[in-house]
Order: sequence, then structure tokens, then C-alpha cells
Amino acid sequence: MRAIAARLRRAPSTISREIARNGGRAKYRAARADERAWASAKRPKAPLLARRPALRKVVAAKLQDDWSPEQIAGWLAEKYGRGSEMRVCHETIYRSLYLQTRSVLHRQLIERLRTRRKMRKGKNASAKGQRRGQIIDAVSIHDRPAEISARTTPGHWEGDLITGSRNTHVATLVERCSRYLLLVKVTGKDSGSVVKALIRKINGLPRGLFLSLTWARGTELALHKLFTQQTGVPVYFCDPKSPWQRGTNENTNGLLRQYFPKGLDLSTFTQHELDLIAVRLNRRPRKILAFNSPRARITGGVASTG
Repeated sequence: MRAIAARLRRAPSTISREIARNGGRAKYRAARADERAWASAKRPKAPLLARRPALRKVVAAKLQDDWSPEQIAGWLAEKYGRGSEMRVCHETIYRSLYLQTRSVLHRQLIERLRTRRKMRKGKNASAKGQRRGQIIDAVSIHDRPAEISARTTPGHWEGDLITGSRNTHVATLVERCSRYLLLVKVTGKDSGSVVKALIRKINGLPRGLFLSLTWARGTELALHKLFTQQTGVPVYFCDPKSPWQRGTNENTNGLLRQYFPKGLDLSTFTQHELDLIAVRLNRRPRKILAFNSPRARITGGVASTG
């Protein structure tokens, strides 16, 4: 086999598998192997579980028992052994569940998986090199001036959206030194609606109170250039999936859940009602501020270093 592999410039394992799948050394015939290869290459090809109803029945039953595809594949290999037709790769089970074109297993069985996700992507899937869903010319938080990170100068804010039922949202803005909170009513999560609402709110504040904004890596601020143009406020974006980089805002959003429990329709709140909630939180003493309130800290002009 190694001599054949060397002559054909193929791996010895390739030659070994070719011979094994076509009867072994004693029964291998080139013409018959060629016919089988062409037949196997025909498309469209019925999925494995469609061709083996007994195997499909066992897989479906184990999914009903809340087994994962990997557990099923491992159990089948252990029970039936190598070369059996009662074996299947866990990726084949996943494809049979998630690809509608296969229609081999009922999609309701997805509900038996632990994650219950409606779609599945590979572990190595990445949006790198794709423009879709990316923020053009976003300035990274790592390029933010050191004085902002050090909290030595007031006027630098963190922002994000909190989400309610029926795809409703409220924008939250928190000043890093004083922990002072602003709530902004938005009519939608699209960048046009969010940026328009933020511009209106910030342009109504005293000059010099809003010097920069650090935002989560969300496309709701894709129009950050328009925001900066209209307000003069630069925007810095956190790394993907790094909420700790705007921990002040994350902590405040947690406090806000007292007023906005999950599952609440946030569109029912008027801007006046949001302002009243912000007042209540801004008057509350905070341990991080030595039990001063955010309102007292921002009006007194005292910057916290914590």
C-alpha cells in the first residue's frame, strides 16, 4: 500500500481506506470500485438517517430522552461497534435537525437539546472580513484617552440599551465619575431611532457636561459619525462580548431592573416617567461614592476616583 501511495502521490491512509471500503485486499476490483465511487457521488443524495430508518428511530428516541447528539453517537459506537450501519456522527444528527432541506428529524426535537437554539453555527465561525453587522470606522476603547479610564475628569459617559418585551428598549447613559444616570426613550433599536433620541437628549444638556461616550459593540450606534457631528461628542466602542469594559453602566442597568423587570413593555413609559425614575436613582446614596448620591456628586463638581 505504501508503494502504491508513493506512486500515486497520495497518503498511505487514503489507499488503505479505498481498499477497505471496496472489499479489502483479496476482493478489491478497480472497475467495481469505480462504479461505486460514481454512484456515491451522485447528487442530490439522501441523508444517512433517511436511508437507515432503524437508526433514525433510535436517534429520535434518544433525543426524546434528552440525550445530546454527541452522547447518542458515542453510545451507538460503543453498543454496535466499528463498521455497523447503526452508527452516525453527531454532526450528522445536528444537520438532520437544523437543515430544513433534509427533513429527516422533526424540528420539534430541537426543543429537547439543552441550548434550544433555533440556529447553529460552527465553533470556528467568524464574522471576520465581513462587513455585515459591523460598525464602520468604530474607534476602539483601547484608543480612549487615559484620563477617561482613570476617572480623573468628569463628563465622560457610558451607554447601552436595556431591553423589554415586544422588542422595546430604553437607552441608559451613566457618567463615569459621579454615576449620574440619564434615561432616554427610543422608538426602536435601529441606529436611526437611537442616534436621533441621543442627539436630542445630549444637545439639551449644559455645555461641557458631556465630553465622550463609551458604548457597547452594538449596531444601534452604527451612525456614530452622525452622532459626533451633531453633538461634538466622540464615541468609543468596547470589544465584542466585553461588558466589564463599561462596568459602571452594566451595574446601573442592574439597579434599573427594580423599575424595569424583565418581560416589561418599555414602550409604555413616557420620557417624563423615565426622568422621574432617573431622579430616584440619582438621589440614592451609593457606597462607591462614600454614600454620597450621584446628584450631589455631579452638582458639587467632585470627581470620584473609585
